[in-house]
Amino acid sequence: MKIATSGIKIYLVLLIILSACKKQTEDFKSPALKDFYPIAAGKIFIYRMDSTVPASFGSALVVHSYQAKDSVESTFTDNQGNESYRIFRTIRDTAGTQVWRFAATYTATFKSNAVEYIDNNMRFIKLRLPLTEGYSWKAHSYIDTKSLNSNVTYLDEWEYQYQNSGQPYTLFGKKYDSTITVFQHDETSPPGPFDPNNYQQRNFGTEVYAKGVGLIFKDFLHWTYQTTPPPSKYEDGSYGVRLRLISHN
Repeated sequence: MKIATSGIKIYLVLLIILSACKKQTEDFKSPALKDFYPIAAGKIFIYRMDSTVPASFGSALVVHSYQAKDSVESTFTDNQGNESYRIFRTIRDTAGTQVWRFAATYTATFKSNAVEYIDNNMRFIKLRLPLTEGYSWKAHSYIDTKSLNSNVTYLDEWEYQYQNSGQPYTLFGKKYDSTITVFQHDETSPPGPFDPNNYQQRNFGTEVYAKGVGLIFKDFLHWTYQTTPPPSKYEDGSYGVRLRLISHN
C-alpha cells in the first residue's frame, strides 16, 4: 500500500511539473511581424535623413541632411508566393521647400517567419520571429560577403539581436510607448581611437521599430580609412545613413 501511495505522489508531482511547463509555453506568444512592421499600400513615412559620405579626395567624412519620404506604392506576390511591397524613396531639403526628387526603390517581403528587405540589390533579413528579447539571427545570409568579387565583405557574419523589447522610445519630442531595437553590429578594427596615421575600419548598425508604426530610427555607418598608398583617405565605399521619423499616415 505504501509503494502504491508513493507511486501516486510521484505521478502527481510529474503531472504538476508538466502542467507548469505547458502553461509557460502557452503563456509565451511572440508579437506578429506586422505589429512592428504594419506596412500597407498607401502608407507614407517621412524621415529626417543624415547621409554620411567622403569629402573630395576622401580627406574627411561629411554629412548631408534631407527629408526622405518612403511611399509604399503597391503590393504584389513574389515568385515564391510571398506578400511583397514596393517602396519608393524621394528626398528634398530639410526645410521642405523644394520638390521631392526620386532617390531609390526598395522591396519588403513577408515570409512566414521573417521580413526581408531588398536594398541596392541586397536582401536583408530585417525582422525574424520570435520578436523576443535576446533572440538573434544571421541577417545577411543571402548576401555574398565572402567571395573575391564581393565589395561588401564588411557585412560578413553580422548577427542581429533584439534588445529593449517593449520599451518606450522618444524622437523629436514624440514618445512611442512600445518599441523593439534591432542591434545589428558594432565593430572598430583595429579597436581604439581614430588615428589618421593608421588604417582603421568602422562598422555599426542599429534600428528601432515602434508597435503599430514600423521603422522609426535607423543608424548605419561603414567607413574604411586607408593610409597606403598615400595620401591617407577615407575609401570611396564609405557611407552612413541615419533616419529619424518625423511623421507618418
